[in-house]
Amino acid sequence: MNETFEDIIGVMRVEQRFPWKISHLRDHSAILDGTASPDLVLTDAHYLNSSLHQWMKGNIWIYQDRIVYAGSSMPEKMNGTEIIQLKDKWIVPGYIEPHVHPFQLYNPQSFSEYAATRGTTTFIQDNLMLLLLCDKKKALPFMQQFKASPLNYYWWSRLDSQTELRNEEDVFTNGEVLSWLDDPSVLLAGELTAWPKLAEGDDLLLSWVQEARLRYKRVEGHLPGASEKTIAKMTLFGVTGDHESMTGDDVWKRLEQGLAATLRHSSIRPDLAKLIRELKEKQLHSFDSLMMTTDGSSPSFYESGVMDQLIKIAIDEGVEPIEAYHMATYAVAKYYRLDYMQGMIATGRLATLNILSDPENPVPESVMSKGKWIKKDDVVQKQEFEPDWSSIKPLDINWDIDHDDLQFSMPCGMNMVNNVITKPYSVSIDASVNELSRDHDESFLMLLDRHGEWKICTLIKGFASDLGGLASSFSNTGDILLIGKSKQDLIDAFNRMKEIGGGIVLTDKGKRLHEIPLALGGVMSDQPMETLIEQEKKLRSVLNDCGYDFDDPVYTLLFLSSTHLPYLRVTQRGIYDVKKKTVLFPTIMR
Repeated sequence: MNETFEDIIGVMRVEQRFPWKISHLRDHSAILDGTASPDLVLTDAHYLNSSLHQWMKGNIWIYQDRIVYAGSSMPEKMNGTEIIQLKDKWIVPGYIEPHVHPFQLYNPQSFSEYAATRGTTTFIQDNLMLLLLCDKKKALPFMQQFKASPLNYYWWSRLDSQTELRNEEDVFTNGEVLSWLDDPSVLLAGELTAWPKLAEGDDLLLSWVQEARLRYKRVEGHLPGASEKTIAKMTLFGVTGDHESMTGDDVWKRLEQGLAATLRHSSIRPDLAKLIRELKEKQLHSFDSLMMTTDGSSPSFYESGVMDQLIKIAIDEGVEPIEAYHMATYAVAKYYRLDYMQGMIATGRLATLNILSDPENPVPESVMSKGKWIKKDDVVQKQEFEPDWSSIKPLDINWDIDHDDLQFSMPCGMNMVNNVITKPYSVSIDASVNELSRDHDESFLMLLDRHGEWKICTLIKGFASDLGGLASSFSNTGDILLIGKSKQDLIDAFNRMKEIGGGIVLTDKGKRLHEIPLALGGVMSDQPMETLIEQEKKLRSVLNDCGYDFDDPVYTLLFLSSTHLPYLRVTQRGIYDVKKKTVLFPTIMR
């Protein structure tokens, strides 16, 4: 056999885990030897050296997508090398968002392209919607295509659906979970919303956690309000981190038990400033081993930025700037074992960095990712990468609803406590009428199978008092939600949603109030974030005018089916009591 060393390396699949072949590495070292030239040298800049925990003055040599040297020297050979003088500029690593739900109306590409213009260029992302919207064998290949992007995409492997699916055992098979955990782009298992099942003896779930740990993957918990013993038990089972702290005491308990703690600042939990203040009161000596996340917020939340917004909050709360930057770069990279590749400015790392005018202002003037300019001198650069969306199954509704489907006789309804919490209540009004009175805040609520096979009908209290109909294919499972006062408006909203291929449609008294088309599986928009932000702001405004008294309708619609929250949920299996883990009223076939 005439196998080359490159052939042998290819068989070993090393190049799938490390982006540079042997020949590339020789090219890189030739630049240090002075026999080849770098593509770019950033000179005379202050840059953050994370290993030394200080700002350094020096030069950064870049060849293609890699930093081949960072220090005080200049290259011996610079034939064709571009030199950029950065006196009075500051360079930090590209920001990392460690906990992304890339389907809150936006999609993985639209969110990341928007975030990158503010310096967030690495994303560790939820795979739940890929599992639910793609054919089983297409979800993993769909994820893998993002490796071709100039941005950095990593993924989770979900172990549960955070709802009650009719076919959960078909979605989360042992083979499917292990195939995701085997992929180098998958960095963690979780988030583990089904931790109560783990605690109560679900050995299949426990085996998956152990498989993740055997593969050196992290395991992200979902432990809001957990006691010290629960946190300890989850740590024993293999959970390595958690992002659900709501107080400084919560963070402290996680750190005491050896869990990594990610501080959250999101559209439904904007807690970061409070958490920092409370941790300071508890005399926490250093923040740079903590991480931060926006936890998949609604689109308009990101008008103020992504990780740059969180870094600024931390600095404003008195966190030393280097520590604040580490919370969004180096700490994340170390935790996920990526620091050999990114999260710091040093020899051998990916050329992913942000150029700032002031170290206390984390919004960059220029952004580079994998050696490509994403933004240069405040001008956003056009990117070539475009994913193939054909693996996302379109919402193809070839069936209709009529008044016979809209039969509401359930004795138990759902009462909204806040954006996402619903409690049971006894229905006392006559729900057999075609239109409910607008003198109260009770509305019809229906969950319909996206294929038209089953339904569950009840009432919801507290959503709105003056809305005829809302139809939404955006939900935790991609099934259809109908909410409103008028059965005819519900039918009109459903028909329009069907016509546009999925989305959120609001109607009232025969008029269309607003719509957000969601062309990708009926769950995600194909529009840029800037467009989607305005659409979501109008959705909130219209709903507020109709009596919606909360501030995040996107999460209200998403979490009506999510069983990781109390107390009552409407799911594919029926109306579900989360505390009792019981289906109170099952779905019925249409």
